[in-house]
Amino acid sequence: MQDLTVDFLVIGSGVAGLRAAIELASHGKVLVVTKDIPTESSTEYAQGGVAVALSDEDEVGIHFEDTIKAGGGLCREDAVKVLVEEGPERILELIEWGAEFDKEGTKLSFTREAAHSRRRILHAHGDSTGREMERVLIKKVRSLKGIERSQFSMAVDLIVEDGICRGAYILKGKDIFAVYSKAIILATGGAGNVFSRTTNPEVVTGDGMAIAYNADAIIEDMEFVQFHPTVLFVSTAPQFLLSEAMRGEGAVLRNINKELFMKEYHPDAELAPRDVVSRAIISQMVRTRSRHVYLDLTHMDSEFIKHRFPRIYTTCLKYDIDITRDLIPVSPAAHYIMGGVKTDLHGATSIKGLYAAGEVASTGVHGANRLASNSLLEGLVYGYRAGKAAAQETGDRRQEIGDRMRDAGCRIQNPDLNLDEIRTSIRRAMWELVGIIRCSESLNKAKEMLLQWKDILGMSFNTRQGLELKNMLTVALIITESALTRKGSVGAHYRTDFPVTGEDWQRHINIIKSKEGMKVLWV
Repeated sequence: MQDLTVDFLVIGSGVAGLRAAIELASHGKVLVVTKDIPTESSTEYAQGGVAVALSDEDEVGIHFEDTIKAGGGLCREDAVKVLVEEGPERILELIEWGAEFDKEGTKLSFTREAAHSRRRILHAHGDSTGREMERVLIKKVRSLKGIERSQFSMAVDLIVEDGICRGAYILKGKDIFAVYSKAIILATGGAGNVFSRTTNPEVVTGDGMAIAYNADAIIEDMEFVQFHPTVLFVSTAPQFLLSEAMRGEGAVLRNINKELFMKEYHPDAELAPRDVVSRAIISQMVRTRSRHVYLDLTHMDSEFIKHRFPRIYTTCLKYDIDITRDLIPVSPAAHYIMGGVKTDLHGATSIKGLYAAGEVASTGVHGANRLASNSLLEGLVYGYRAGKAAAQETGDRRQEIGDRMRDAGCRIQNPDLNLDEIRTSIRRAMWELVGIIRCSESLNKAKEMLLQWKDILGMSFNTRQGLELKNMLTVALIITESALTRKGSVGAHYRTDFPVTGEDWQRHINIIKSKEGMKVLWV
């Protein structure tokens, strides 16, 4: 394929990437690159809703306080202020574009989720909020001239010259081509597939974080991985998320002996922060020697459940579980990474011309633990902000780099390697050793294993399978190194050998690439 020159390159087609593309459309030619079909992203699978202070009982200030509290003291207050203050405008804009959120009569319907002190969660079609938001954003993108899309296209590396990001190399099929642009926005989502249990779709393999790290961008706070407490645990079923909104509406947790247990761990019981609930579930699984606990809605009105959670109800029925009558087997799974590529309040990274928005970015909004349903709002708010800032870039899109970097970054891997086996080994090691509960022994063991895989694999591939594996390994090492560095427990990062916060716990961990390997900085 021939190399391309555009004004703006957006890598990723979830809520953040689409909102950025919409903002850029009036400023030049935009190319949106997506690894699969446009709808295959974490946005599509976001069930519970989007948090926003629009109800009569709520205020922006209260949303701010709840977010700060959930973040365990590590949120950046200016970033949270932007989120909660600009959020209502972005949601009302989405409604104006045709978003159909659920209503009670003529008013918007709000529910409550864990760690929220008010009912502020907007939802659509019961439990398909992300899908509805994505539908509206894709429709808006298609209505705008100047936005082109490239499906089944994966970013291989960023093109950086003299400290300025000039574009990216893209793999499509078996071809690799360069896209040059004035500004590049990473919106590739998180890295849930680094772990063997995850709610993320298969395409979410940490690509944006890995290529940004390889380009010498700063990666921040990657030790903070949020594990969703309630994910379907059935051997024949996918790892299907059971929305936190179910507990918000009154569902309770029972251990394998059908005993309630959350009051033992937190006064808010089922509405405790996600990290608390996940650790409580693991504790009960260990105590009762079981592989799961139960989520129980059987005491609730069956018609309400079917209406409020139609997608969950229908999906569970496929696996012979009627959530109105049966206890649902659940256990935690990796869900969301609070850290990512470090940005300012406008999505700008440490590399000129490179921006990031959504889960791939670390704006400081989430701190040590994301408040439920803040992620879709962050994608809208910071996708808009990144697009607006990127539109002001005036780079000359130079094309004098040639094929040297392209050839160096992509070569055929050793045909004797079984990449599926290696991928499974990495994911299993991360789940068992760098998961919900960590310690120095488990983390050092994981690091040793990951470094061995790095030596065996090398770091260069020219297939999607190989590139994903390379990126997963890079992100796994960053998470593990960050978790080893933070000798204390806060938010979603819990170490049994350091159960309290520890010294300098309110500082952030930055990781950058160096000739010697990963360089860790406390800031």
